[in-house]
Amino acid sequence: MSGPPDDVDLGRVWISVAAQVWHRQPGRLERTAARLLRSPGLARALLTTPSLLLPWLIASAVVLAAGAAATLGSGQPVAALLAPAVAAAAIAYSYGPGIDPAWELSCSMAVSDRMVLLVRAVAVFAVNAVLGVVASAVSASGAAAAVTFGWLVPMTAVCAFALAVATVARSASAGAAAGVAAWLIVVLSGRVASGHFAAAVTDTALFLPYLAIGAACAAVALYATRIPRGTV
Repeated sequence: MSGPPDDVDLGRVWISVAAQVWHRQPGRLERTAARLLRSPGLARALLTTPSLLLPWLIASAVVLAAGAAATLGSGQPVAALLAPAVAAAAIAYSYGPGIDPAWELSCSMAVSDRMVLLVRAVAVFAVNAVLGVVASAVSASGAAAAVTFGWLVPMTAVCAFALAVATVARSASAGAAAGVAAWLIVVLSGRVASGHFAAAVTDTALFLPYLAIGAACAAVALYATRIPRGTV
């Protein structure tokens, strides 16, 4: 393969890309994150996470609001069934190759890309958990606590699975598709076994397997983002 044309300065192009991503002045939220994380660069990387940007947040809120409305109308825990799938899709897009404008810059930071991924994943999970709690509280009234716990446990497993696939495949889209597909299979399997869709979030016998799967997938994600010995 031939190299770049002589009149193309890749160094200047890279500087231009960096300037476009990092030029803005930090807002109040970013300054707060920088103090909490003790890293302005990590705070900037966190707030450029695709699934924490406004369009993603609006989409997640709309989906869960529709689930809450459907729950009120049908009596079925639709919001609880939607929450793990929504969170899985969102958390897959906390992993950057091909989708994150700050991915290459994050990899070049003094902070490890594993730390960037960890902070992003925790933040995305927390935001989607809050959205799900609100949807469950609105739609389940007095049963909100039980329903919320019921979907938080599988949500942990599904999110960890989506993140593991995204890191191994180096594709956010692959992680999102795998997480949503896995949760759909679980819900349909529960429907076949018990006769109702809610089994996936109400059957306490599944909680231990969910946690075991979540722990195993988290270990896979950590292993996939390790820094090989001798590269630093």
